[in-house]
Amino acid sequence: MVSSKLERLFPRLSGVPYQITSPAVPDYNCVAWAANDSSRWWWPDEFYQYYWPEEAPRLPSLEAFAQAFQLLGFEVCSNLEFEAGWEKVVIFAGMDHVPTHVARQLPDGTWTSKLGNLEDIKHPHIHQVGGDAYGEPTLILRRRKR
Repeated sequence: MVSSKLERLFPRLSGVPYQITSPAVPDYNCVAWAANDSSRWWWPDEFYQYYWPEEAPRLPSLEAFAQAFQLLGFEVCSNLEFEAGWEKVVIFAGMDHVPTHVARQLPDGTWTSKLGNLEDIKHPHIHQVGGDAYGEPTLILRRRKR
């Protein structure tokens, strides 16, 4: 199933295969989804409105996001390609290097993204959700599969 609304927001989805995997819900965001947590919204806001790991800085920075995922067992890497035995997450950022989105690689090498308050999708290429809305993949992390 395709969505003209998603394709307007994320033009790189147009004309390529992607799949909506769950309905739009406001309960969690892309950061939580990438961390395998669909029960709450993750964001390092200074007013503590949202969940954020206590040990990670409560700042919207690549460093804070890296630390949050390192607390989950991830390590920084430089390879976007699928690696057997590893789980990967990619943090997107705009030109200002402020994180905008996080996607998780699935066991078959495709990617999954929660698109804000919108649906979760499965997409074959990480760059399909990049562009004006989310910037580009900026930081890659991986951990051994459990």
